[in-house]
Amino acid sequence: MPSAFQFQCHLVLIFLAASKGETRYLEVRDAGEDDPFLLLSEDLKRELSAGQIYRRSLRCIDMLSTEGQFTFTADQPQLHCATFFIGEPEELITIHYDFVNIDCQGGDFLKVFDGWILKGEKFPSSLDHPLTTSQRYVDFCESGNIQRSIRSSQNVAMIFFRIQQPGNGFTVTVKKSSNLFPCNVISQTPSGRFTMVIPHQHRNCSFSIIYPVVIKISDLILGHLNGLFLKKPSAGCAGVGDFVELLGGAGLDPSKMFPLADLCHSFHGSAQMKIGCDNTVLRMVSSGKHINRVTFEYHQLDLQETETRKENSIEEFCFPSI
Repeated sequence: MPSAFQFQCHLVLIFLAASKGETRYLEVRDAGEDDPFLLLSEDLKRELSAGQIYRRSLRCIDMLSTEGQFTFTADQPQLHCATFFIGEPEELITIHYDFVNIDCQGGDFLKVFDGWILKGEKFPSSLDHPLTTSQRYVDFCESGNIQRSIRSSQNVAMIFFRIQQPGNGFTVTVKKSSNLFPCNVISQTPSGRFTMVIPHQHRNCSFSIIYPVVIKISDLILGHLNGLFLKKPSAGCAGVGDFVELLGGAGLDPSKMFPLADLCHSFHGSAQMKIGCDNTVLRMVSSGKHINRVTFEYHQLDLQETETRKENSIEEFCFPSI
């Protein structure tokens, strides 16, 4: 059986294979030739002794969840390549160029994107990221030695590149650092528990789970009192400065997903929801006037659970897709 992280990689490949790239967006063809499952062995996650650096070659389509030094060398013209980086929820990712040998004048490129972008959909969405879309790209051919280290704003980042001359390539070192207040997160696993805290900041934070899940909110602290609403044309948290919403859909961008429920009040207890969508997002909207906090746990939804309704559950969604 494929591991949970392998299942995420499979979804990434589906997105990539179907992508229709635009000028600044990733386009990947024949992604099926590059099977990242072969790269996610136990060796990749093994413990390294003190001072030892993990090194390996990159494939045209790749995904990494560990620190180390990684080298790509083209053995033929490679026109549509990408490497996705993911850390733990409380980690930021730094990508440092150690060596770059590409032909910028001949049409090669090497770009870092702050987040993930698939089929033109971004995570975090433009509504949830502090930078504009253009600022989230760092193009080596434009910056050169000016910016050799790029740090992500969340636990995911990516590079995408085109290298046409065999023998050309690059080497990067990937390191991770702590993020005291994780905001936008993609979960590596289909189950877990997380507490999101936004301390007097006017920002929106999304926690994305690329699985159908049962999600249970056990603690929510907001700066006001209101109610819990299913999304309807005349109901919801519109006009309320601080709230949590649950979203579901088949894509990556939370701003393009279907809003399922709003939670507009502080409570201690249990609010549970079954979401059968390919992607589930818990999103907190914060006015910056309060310290907002939400604690939730989640696990992958199985078919038996779609037939069983538990107490404190609210309406199920997206079940035809699982």
